Amino acid sequence: GGTEEEEEEDGAGGGRAWTPQEKLLHEARLKAKAKRRLRRPSSREPPAEGAQPGPEPGSPKGRGHDRRSRTGKGRGLPKKGGAGGKGVWGAPGVVYGYQEPDARDPNYDEAAQGDTVFATVVPELEEGELQGAVRPMVLEYFEHGDTGEVMELLRGLNLGSRKHAVPSLAVALALEGKASHRELTSRLLSDLVGRVVTPEDIAWAFDKMLRDLPDLILDTPEAPQV
Repeated sequence: GGTEEEEEEDGAGGGRAWTPQEKLLHEARLKAKAKRRLRRPSSREPPAEGAQPGPEPGSPKGRGHDRRSRTGKGRGLPKKGGAGGKGVWGAPGVVYGYQEPDARDPNYDEAAQGDTVFATVVPELEEGELQGAVRPMVLEYFEHGDTGEVMELLRGLNLGSRKHAVPSLAVALALEGKASHRELTSRLLSDLVGRVVTPEDIAWAFDKMLRDLPDLILDTPEAPQV
């Protein structure tokens, strides 16, 4: 075990002079040896006063069965005070208030909840969604000419405050089409009034088209005359 120290002493006190690299290496070895001696306590030294003896090897109270926090945090108490875990009732003495019944609860009784009303809620269409739904509807109407079918399809949509967009879009498509399309659009608007749209919606749509006439001229130069 002393061969390394003997070699170091022979090198330090021999006749041969050490090179700077050998001196640095020798100093590094001495520093590393001193650190190892500081980190490695002697097994012969008695434990410090007040220190708890560690578990014996092979004891069931070893590290694998230690319930204390290994991160150094916490007081070693059970989580949530012994309540709130899966499959438990909760802490003793806790009084819970009224909770709404959950339909996904296995004990949920639909008959005990009173009358249930089911309603279909259709969200109001945004401007882009409305154009994507009404445009193909009007183009198909130009083919079959059935105003009743268009009204049924429009009733299935939640137009909300954008009902005026339907006549506005229909007239804009008619301006791009043929004279027969304009005649069909006139008949469609007449049938929609009072059923799907109001006269105010029709007036608002034509006012908007007059304001947007410069843009309509780009696609249909004869839009003002039509």
